[in-house]
Amino acid sequence: MDEPLPRVPSPRRARRGRLSRSAEFERAYRQGRSHGNRHFVVYAFPRPADADADAGSGAGSRLGLSVSRKVGGAVERNRVKRLLREAFDAEAQVVPPGHDVVVVARPPARGLAEREGLEGVRSALRELLEQAGRV
Repeated sequence: MDEPLPRVPSPRRARRGRLSRSAEFERAYRQGRSHGNRHFVVYAFPRPADADADAGSGAGSRLGLSVSRKVGGAVERNRVKRLLREAFDAEAQVVPPGHDVVVVARPPARGLAEREGLEGVRSALRELLEQAGRV
């Protein structure tokens, strides 16, 4: 009988580097600073020191994504989310350590992803993350 193939770790961001609970999203929405453009709204919130121990993520920044059905069907939403994760990983040095970042995609984000792909999403996100990092 054949042995199962060994699992190769994915180069994607670790799960602990993501926001998963609705309370974490709510805290970023209510207490975080927001910056927006035509395609995205970014909420940045510095995590309290005691939250780092609970989250188990250390001092790194964590990403949460909100992509509604207004952006498009499941295929389009998943494409936008994948591009946002890649762009966030590439621009992570702009975000101060220990911050939770929530990115909300607006409906024009679908067109940006289709027209310009990763580079378009990355430049739009970089602009907002730089604004959030200055605060």
